[in-house]
Amino acid sequence: MNFCIGNREIGDNCRPYFIADIAANHDGSLERAYKLIELAKEAGADCAKFQNFKAKTIVSRNGFDSMGGQLSHQKNWTKSVYDVYDDASVADEWTAQLKAKCDEVGIEYMTSPYDFDSVDLADRFSNGFKIGSGDITWPEILDYIAKKGKPVLLATGASSMEDVDRAMNILEKQCSDIVLMQCNTNYTASPENFKSINLNVLNTYKKRYPNVVLGLSDHTFGHATVLGAIALGARVIEKHFTDDNDREGPDHKFSMNPRTWREMVEESNRLYDALGDGIKRVESNESDTVVVQRRSLYFNKPIKAGQVITKDDIFPLRPAKKGAVMPYEAEKIIGKRLNRDVEADTDVRWEDVEC
Repeated sequence: MNFCIGNREIGDNCRPYFIADIAANHDGSLERAYKLIELAKEAGADCAKFQNFKAKTIVSRNGFDSMGGQLSHQKNWTKSVYDVYDDASVADEWTAQLKAKCDEVGIEYMTSPYDFDSVDLADRFSNGFKIGSGDITWPEILDYIAKKGKPVLLATGASSMEDVDRAMNILEKQCSDIVLMQCNTNYTASPENFKSINLNVLNTYKKRYPNVVLGLSDHTFGHATVLGAIALGARVIEKHFTDDNDREGPDHKFSMNPRTWREMVEESNRLYDALGDGIKRVESNESDTVVVQRRSLYFNKPIKAGQVITKDDIFPLRPAKKGAVMPYEAEKIIGKRLNRDVEADTDVRWEDVEC
């Protein structure tokens, strides 16, 4: 199943597609957002992604304030959850400017819209929609996005298989171009998180939904999860992106930076090249080793023309030059007569043996 996001084809037989999720790392500055777009392109990203939401339509101030404390990665936030989301929101007027900047540097623009108005706004500028894991249980927004008729990327963090099936049932009624992304939504960057990434879910998704493109939306350090996902068939990779992991803000700590992003892309493309097409053959770069590492049959003593070849007259040795008799063909020449005199330590050739 292949389809295009903008001018870039994605699918099982395509190189991995890398989405740099700038998200809140613009820190409220359009100029910083521009800079991150440029750095993402230079680091090898195919797409720069933002998030369109308004604090009042994504979080309840009272809901979080009344919890008696902030949970998970939000424990380290110095502001209230509502205020962090308010600071991280992208002004509507930025969208056209961010899209123009992406076009200028030659990178795809995309966003995750978190309300109906944001979907309508994004539809004017984005060639695809990313649905965050937190919205997988909101049928109306799933249906609304799917009806736009563009590729949909669905993250499935903190979801059961029932949640995934429910969402996919909604999306597939309206949309045929879907990226189904395994995800773990613990953003603490703890090394323990690797035990919960569960990349083998990608195998489950491939069996259950054979017509989707597999993906990974990830928040771990390093490249292990990305390389593993690509080996299991994922062809769309999303990671957060910043220029400085030490900056203040909700997403900087677990984001990739230009150096680690470039390393990830390079290692991923090496892995993709190494995966090949699954057809077993002698590869072009092995043509010489076929000669120098394989054995062919050699005469282990001088033999006169007309003599019958016995098993004791031959032994397999390297190299196996073109036209020589292979060890698995020994039974075809044992019991046959020689056409000419041969010396010891010469390879057995078909023209040496009677037909």
